[in-house]
Amino acid sequence: MTLENSASKELSWWLVPGRFLRRELLPVLTNLKLAIALLLIIALFSISGTVIEQGQSPAYYQSNYPEHPALFGFLTWKVIQVVGLDHVYRTWWFLSLLILFGTSLTACTFTRQLPALKAAQRWKYYEEPRQFQKLALSAELDTGSLNALTPILQKQRYKIFQEKDDILYARKGLVGRIGPIIVHIGIVTILLGGILGAMTGFVAQELVASGNTFQVKNIIDAGPWASKDVLKDWSVRVNRFWIDYTPTGGIDQFYSDMSVLDKEGKEVDHKKIFVNEPLRYNGVTFYQTDWGIAGVKVQFNKSPIFQLPMAQLNTNGKGRIWGTWIPTKPDLSEGVSLLAKDLQGMVLIYNAQGKLTNTVRAGMSAKINGVSLTIHEVVGSTGLQIKVDPGIPLVYGGFALLMLGVVMSYFSHSQIWALQLGDRLYIGGKTNRAQVAFEREVLEILEQLSSPAKGQEKAISAEV
Repeated sequence: MTLENSASKELSWWLVPGRFLRRELLPVLTNLKLAIALLLIIALFSISGTVIEQGQSPAYYQSNYPEHPALFGFLTWKVIQVVGLDHVYRTWWFLSLLILFGTSLTACTFTRQLPALKAAQRWKYYEEPRQFQKLALSAELDTGSLNALTPILQKQRYKIFQEKDDILYARKGLVGRIGPIIVHIGIVTILLGGILGAMTGFVAQELVASGNTFQVKNIIDAGPWASKDVLKDWSVRVNRFWIDYTPTGGIDQFYSDMSVLDKEGKEVDHKKIFVNEPLRYNGVTFYQTDWGIAGVKVQFNKSPIFQLPMAQLNTNGKGRIWGTWIPTKPDLSEGVSLLAKDLQGMVLIYNAQGKLTNTVRAGMSAKINGVSLTIHEVVGSTGLQIKVDPGIPLVYGGFALLMLGVVMSYFSHSQIWALQLGDRLYIGGKTNRAQVAFEREVLEILEQLSSPAKGQEKAISAEV
């Protein structure tokens, strides 16, 4: 075997992956049915991630998705945890679907959309009448001229190309060819933002009493590449938490007045947050999602004011109630229980036998076992969901590109050719969409070309 044959054989081995990519893989990736199937699967699992609570404890899923009876006959807590439906957006298979879908769109863009755009930019003049026969719309007129056609096309916003006096080409709506490309770029950008957020973002939850300062530590779900560096050197203080109630006693809205503090304790940001109006700082977003009762401020006779913690009681789903026990004697031999169900200041007092002895509002006192007990305030706690998602700017940018591309795609790419041979004028055209509207436009152009001739005939008959 000669050296040239050996080099040629080695080179052919290097070309095998390229041939496989072009002939086998690319046709599969650019298949429209594959893209639609991937989009539907992604949508289906995205819906499951919305319906099934994400990032909860195993006990939560065991309680809400038991094996007997299984939801829909198959959905149990074991299925949820084995498949990863408790953290859908960070599973390897969901990210693989996003990557495959993005690869399919990218391949389609380079193999179909970009070549179609280049083909639309290339054009040639029609110099023979037979060339007009292959067009979707064509006409042969014995009236009119290219000089009369040019201003009509310009009025219809066509761009005119004319190198000779007897040949003309016009087009408009080239932006419609760019629209699908922008749509693909927008979708791929959204997918990249989703992947970046899933890999580097995290979610935390905090329940903070009014007046307390905290740092974000209770992270419940995080991507494999998530970094906690954004949480360093600053903290958050809940200045006040309160709830606005409706006249019937229902919750209208709950608020948290919050301050961001630097490591020296100085305020660097401040905002009142409520549902759908979060606090954003240093790439971290604080959402108002829940509330609770942290404690109650009480006073015995003329003693200092004490803040006693309150815990949520198990009511088997019959409402939310918080309670605490306070002694009324120094040796702790006697005491009463305080219960509260909201922040409107109503406190129920029960004795050791479990009987309701008094009902007190904030600022009022009651005699309990020979002691004057004053309720000063029911202290609320704000439930915060904290999210870090570096992919959000990409997702928003992708949606903006997607909407722009959809609007651009509505423009039709229309082309018109014209040829003047003696007293004969040949006109033809085609478009990529809105065929009926284009036909009407062409008929209107032909009518305008014929109208001057009709006007001349009327003038001649009048002179006669």
